[in-house]
Amino acid sequence: SSYAVWKKIEPFYKGGRVQFNRDGKFMFCPCGTKLNIIEVETGALRSLQQGDEEDITSFVLSPSDEILVTGSRALLLKQWNWREDECVRTWRAVHTAPVAAMAFDSTSTLLATGGCDSTIKIWDMIKQYCTHNLKGSSGVVHLVEFHPDISRLQLFSSSIDYKIRIWDLNSSKCVAMLDGHFSAVTSLAFADGNTLISSGRDKICMVWDLKTRESKRTVPVYESVEAAVLLPEKGDFSQLGVKKQGLHFVTAGSKGILKVWEVATAACVYSQPVPFELKEEASERSLTQCMLVPARNEIVTVSMEHNIVLYDAQTLQLRKQLAGYNDEVLDVKFLGPGDSHIVVATNSPQLKVFELATSHCQILYGHTETILALDVFRKGLMFVSCAKDKSLRVWRMSKDGRVICVAQGLGHTHGVGAVSCSRLKESFIVTSSQDCTIKIWNIPESLTSKAKAALISTPETLRAKVTERGHAKDINSVAVAPNDKLIATGSQDRLAKLWSCSNCSLLGVFTGHKRGIWCVQFSPVDQVLATSSADGTLKLWDLRDFSCLKTFEGHDASVLKIIFVSRGMQLLSSGSDGLLKLWTIKTNECVKTLDGHEDKIWGLHSNKQDDLVVTASSDSCITLWKDVTEIEEKEAQAKQEEQIMKEQELSNLLHEKRYLKALGLAISLDRPHTVLMVVKAILKETDGRRHLEENIVRLRKDQKEAMLTFLVTWNTNSRNCHEAQTVIEILLKHEAPDSLLQYSGIKSAVESLLPYTERHFQRLSRLLQASMFIDFMWQNMRLADVSQQDEVTL
Repeated sequence: SSYAVWKKIEPFYKGGRVQFNRDGKFMFCPCGTKLNIIEVETGALRSLQQGDEEDITSFVLSPSDEILVTGSRALLLKQWNWREDECVRTWRAVHTAPVAAMAFDSTSTLLATGGCDSTIKIWDMIKQYCTHNLKGSSGVVHLVEFHPDISRLQLFSSSIDYKIRIWDLNSSKCVAMLDGHFSAVTSLAFADGNTLISSGRDKICMVWDLKTRESKRTVPVYESVEAAVLLPEKGDFSQLGVKKQGLHFVTAGSKGILKVWEVATAACVYSQPVPFELKEEASERSLTQCMLVPARNEIVTVSMEHNIVLYDAQTLQLRKQLAGYNDEVLDVKFLGPGDSHIVVATNSPQLKVFELATSHCQILYGHTETILALDVFRKGLMFVSCAKDKSLRVWRMSKDGRVICVAQGLGHTHGVGAVSCSRLKESFIVTSSQDCTIKIWNIPESLTSKAKAALISTPETLRAKVTERGHAKDINSVAVAPNDKLIATGSQDRLAKLWSCSNCSLLGVFTGHKRGIWCVQFSPVDQVLATSSADGTLKLWDLRDFSCLKTFEGHDASVLKIIFVSRGMQLLSSGSDGLLKLWTIKTNECVKTLDGHEDKIWGLHSNKQDDLVVTASSDSCITLWKDVTEIEEKEAQAKQEEQIMKEQELSNLLHEKRYLKALGLAISLDRPHTVLMVVKAILKETDGRRHLEENIVRLRKDQKEAMLTFLVTWNTNSRNCHEAQTVIEILLKHEAPDSLLQYSGIKSAVESLLPYTERHFQRLSRLLQASMFIDFMWQNMRLADVSQQDEVTL
């Protein structure tokens, strides 16, 4: 087999503002030095990369969708043509500290930038200059918004003193301050020309009358509010408690749920229900952003954990969830009947299930500490996770793709680091732990039958049927044989052991590794066990006599995971150096090294079809690799056929004496020897030198450049030097020195040609001298012959 990257799931959002374009098809997320553009439906990603390698501090897309501006720590502003991924212009921000907030006016002609230096600048985007420098704020200006009515020319801002300032852009003065919040103001929403709603971390929202510039109403929200979004006047929001006409708005904040409020009564008319398993984890679900995307009819929230959730605006039903950041990925497995999903254990107590076609992500709550390992049953609907919280959990996927926890097992005294499922039926699970024990857990029939599993409301509790102390140190890996009769374990004590499934009795020990064993795997076709170790080697062991059959050496670092691929004919291994290696078992050799990660590859799994492999690494990336063996073979065959056709055509052209076309075709084949054969064939013809000269002169510049690189090779061999020198002469004769200097690689070509040309001329000089000497001797011999003949005649 041969593998190539098919798809990557990588971090695309690490905090900051998220924005959608006007039709809601694309989402813009900052991620370090890049601004990522995500296609919402498919999850496809592309990036705008800052040239100065500085983090993006803020960005904004204009209401017209045409202008995208980013600001970086290098105090530069960049304008992008985001559809073409190109930077249109760069200019200095004039701020003395990074830009913290940006906003466009409704016409997309004015841009406001609020800086960490307490100033606000207004930029004319058409004439490209700074029109206003507004001073008077205190501390970081983290919020700037233009009044939607452009005729008013007003800018609203807020900074560290919790006041909302109103700036008149005609006079460049602060004309009013709305004072009412006791903590940071987080968002401003204009209901109409004269009504403004502000939200704050002081757990209130305020409604302001912009005519009198007084507070009309204070709405106590009882949580730190990060965003307040107005619901449209038109539309049926009855399912969200909207019964009467009038202003309603949605809040998002520290409790992690959306609430709908009626402005007239300051009452909460709807509160999003919290699932039972999430009640304890409000702090982690805290929302940092909320926005309405009218084109999609969706309300979008962003959480502290960098998850972006899209809800139906009318019902708040979850439509899609995207995970912006994964942290370290510790394990990954294919899931679903057709391997349509992957389940991922990141460095957290939550599991993530990604649908590969859409990148939609479900987050599964249940464990209370970091999840360390995963395994999936053969059918792909049930899987098991184990974690540092000393427990294991069994999860089941329904037909619609939803995953629920159906059972949990407790009993280990330390974190559970490895798990393996039965292979034939969904009958048992084997776990191993830092407490050096192996446990076998039976799965009750109530979990495996679909009818009964659908009725489970709370997870069943599993009890271990067998516990066995297996090793002297941590057990890193456990595997169940394809026939469900054997268990293998690999430990930090450098040993792998074979156990009976029925009663966990020890059958044998595999000794030979010099350092701890990271992974054990049974072959799907032979009675063989594969192990990988921190000593950088992989070994194959015979299950009958426990002898080492083969050792694979080639990794320069610990080998963390191994799997059998190509129907058991090959091994794929992953290392702590971020490299994957493909080994052919029969020949003992590494046939390919794949470089797709920058850190330890902890997760490695292949799908049931054996044509896709997924890897997961500490670099936060999940990579899907496609088996491209057939494609590569077809390409190679097509290339070979094309070469044969071209060579046939070449011999036809030479036979028909169509020299120009023959030369062009020979050059396109990129074979110096073939071009040389054509040159020799032309020179053999009567008046061949003239034909060659005519045809070389008619070649394109790139073809002449190719000829120049070819003749450098010919010139190194005395057999071909005459043809090389003939072509050089033609080029020198017909090309001006200035045009020759424009040829790519001319310098190195001349440097290579000179010494060999000198050698050829020296050889010619010696030949000439030798021939003159022979001629001289011959003349002398002839003279002697003539004089003798004369004497005879006399």
